[in-house]
Amino acid sequence: MSRRRISSLKKQLRAIKRAVADIEKTFAQVAVRARRAERLAARASAARGRRKLRITPKRRAQLKLQGAYMGFMRQLGPRHKAQAKAVKERKGFMAAIALARKLAGR
Repeated sequence: MSRRRISSLKKQLRAIKRAVADIEKTFAQVAVRARRAERLAARASAARGRRKLRITPKRRAQLKLQGAYMGFMRQLGPRHKAQAKAVKERKGFMAAIALARKLAGR
């Protein structure tokens, strides 16, 4: 190879090395910005938080009754379910739970 070709090749290799170094530097800057954005997003979502549900004692009792009713209804067949639903409509949850418990064999 002639001297001219070697120096031209060296110049091209140096240019490639500079370009790769510039790309690495750019990627490093992007990574820093991405980490900063993630921290800001995490901080913002933590600040928002979730609202605390406030359940009154009356509502808690209703939910307990509903849960008991649903638990017994799952155990019943279609005919018994219909009977328990009819009792619930006429007499309320307590009577329906008592009937469903009896029909479920408990």
